[in-house]
Amino acid sequence: MVRIFNTKEEITIQAADLFVAAAQNAIQKRGRFVAALTGGSSPVALYTLLATAPYKTKIDWEKVFVFWGDERWVPLDDALSNAKMANDTLLSHVSIPKNNIFPMYKEGESAEAYALEYEKSIKNITGEGGQFDLVLLGMGDDGHTASLFPGQVVLQERDKWVAAYYLESQNMFRITLTAPLINRAKQIVVVTFGENKAHALNEVLNGAYNPEKYPTQLIKPLDGELFFLTDKAATTIKTI
Repeated sequence: MVRIFNTKEEITIQAADLFVAAAQNAIQKRGRFVAALTGGSSPVALYTLLATAPYKTKIDWEKVFVFWGDERWVPLDDALSNAKMANDTLLSHVSIPKNNIFPMYKEGESAEAYALEYEKSIKNITGEGGQFDLVLLGMGDDGHTASLFPGQVVLQERDKWVAAYYLESQNMFRITLTAPLINRAKQIVVVTFGENKAHALNEVLNGAYNPEKYPTQLIKPLDGELFFLTDKAATTIKTI
C-alpha cells in the first residue's frame, strides 16, 4: 500500500501512528512488541516524535524489544552509528530496559562473526519463526533498503537472517537483516520522500522486476502488510 502525503511532517505523524498501533496490538495479544529500527536521516523526526507526549505514553516500553534493520560497522558512539542516532532521539528518552535493546555492533568482534551472534539474539526473542511485529525501512535514491545495495551478493541470500559484508563503494563493512527475514514481518513500513527518490521509487513500484538494480523490490511480505509512506515530490516523475 502506497500512502502519499503533502509534507514530511504528515509522513512522520502517520509513521508514529502505525508504530504505536503495532506496539499496542502486539503487547495486547502476545505481551511484547518486537521491532527493527531503521537508520539514516529519514527517521530522526519519527523517533523524536515517539519520544514525546502523547506518543511515548501510549506504549508500554518495558515490553518493547528493539533490533536494527542494518548498521554501518562502527562503534556505538560514532556519529555514523544508527544505534547512536536512535538512542539520542528515542531510546534514552523512554523506559525501555537496556537488555531489550540489541545494537548491531559489538566491540572486539568482526562484522561476520557478530552477524551470526545477532541472528541468535533474534531467535532468542522471536523463536525459530523469526517474525518481527514491525520493520521500519528507508530507501536510498539508488533503490537500496537496509544494507541491501544494488549488485551485492547479499541480495541472493536465502538462508541467513543476518549478513555482513564489505561494501567497496563506502570502504566499510555493513551488517544487515536479509530480505527473507524482513519479509517474515507482520508489518513493514518504508519511509521515503523527496524528489531525489522519485526515479527509484517509480522503478520499485512500477518498473520491471530487477532487484539487482533496485533492491527494495525484494521487500514482499509473506503474509504481512507493506506500507510505503512517501510525499508528492517522490512520486512525481519529471519528463524532459
